[in-house]
Formats: sequence, structure tokens, C-alpha cells
Amino acid sequence: MTDKSYNKPVPEPTPDSRPFWDSLASGRLSFQKCGACGVIRHYPRPMCSACHSMATEWVEASGRGKVHSWTVTHHAFNPGFRDELPMVLATVDMEERVRMNAQLRGVDPASLTIGLPVRVDYEQVREGLTLPFMRVDRPG
Repeated sequence: MTDKSYNKPVPEPTPDSRPFWDSLASGRLSFQKCGACGVIRHYPRPMCSACHSMATEWVEASGRGKVHSWTVTHHAFNPGFRDELPMVLATVDMEERVRMNAQLRGVDPASLTIGLPVRVDYEQVREGLTLPFMRVDRPG
């Protein structure tokens, strides 16, 4: 659902991160891959931290991972988040061996465990901007 009155802070895509945001808008998750050594990286940046190459490719990710850690927010640092409290922000070990931070929705914070399987989902918050969030990955 698109809401033109979306009142939360939003990211500002850069030339390095634009393919990441474009993939989210098409319902896919993509990560950068070094064109020289093949290391996958996230967050998007111009240079590989492993070999210092500037060669970059983009690969579609599985969208699946496991909770590495989390924090539960009880105070809205921005009024736009007030109706979502308590809110869980998870750090997820993605299958591609990178970590990603995203809001984890639809789970009781008291039931969270390290290693909980999660998957990425997408929310179009306004025209031209889709944000990722996580959900528990329940089998079948």
C-alpha cells in the first residue's frame, strides 16, 4: 500500500545504493558482489573491503536469514513510529553471509531467540520507495 503521507524518516539512495533500492521496489533483495574476488557485501559501497577492488556486480539474494541479535524499542524516537511500539529492530545473518538490519514484524518480543529463521518482506511506503522488513519464516 502506498501512503503519500508517510511520516517517518526515509533513506536517500546514493549512486552506490540505487540498485539495492531498485531491487526492493521490484520485490527482490539484491546485494553487491565484488567483481574481482566474489565477496558479497552489504551495506552498498563503492569498494570491496576484502580486496579493495572497485568492480561491483549485483546478485539476487535468497531473502532468508537467522536472527543474530535484536533490540526492542519502547520509545518512539520519531512520532511516525509511535503506533508501532513496541518495535523490534533485528540484526539478521543472511544466507549470503552478510548482516542486515531491519524491523522484525509479527512476533512477540518475548518469544525472540538467537537463530530464529526470518525472511525479508517488502512495503511500498510511497511512490518510488519500498522498504524491507523481516518476518518469521514459518515452514510450509
